[in-house]
Amino acid sequence: MSTPPIPFRTPVGLRLAATAKAVSRAFDEEMAAAGGSMAIWQVLIAVKSRQTGNQRELAASMGIQGATLTHHLNGMEKSGLVTRARNPENRRVHAVELTPAGEELFLRLREVAFGFDHRLRDGLTDEDLTRFEHTLARLAANATPEH
Repeated sequence: MSTPPIPFRTPVGLRLAATAKAVSRAFDEEMAAAGGSMAIWQVLIAVKSRQTGNQRELAASMGIQGATLTHHLNGMEKSGLVTRARNPENRRVHAVELTPAGEELFLRLREVAFGFDHRLRDGLTDEDLTRFEHTLARLAANATPEH
């Protein structure tokens, strides 16, 4: 007897990557319509929540390189959303602060982010979300070389 063929299923990694791109694109489009972007939103959250005290810590908390953060901050500073001040004790360290315009954009983008999250959760129960979070954690663990 021969073994029945295994039905073809799209690899999980491809489905996950495609879904992440679609969600990311939709989120960024909504952020752009409100005058921001995902990158700007991440910077605003990190600065607003005081997770960090300077640019180096800010880049680390966002999981990006310092040069990438500098690029974002240059644009945000030119747009009047943040200010950067050198630490008098260490001139290589810059403290980042939101301006009133940055505070206003933070509030506007927060509404967009909450609305988008609410839309993503539509039709999902708390149990669904718990199982989904567990699945994401398992996929992340499985993706590491130590696995």
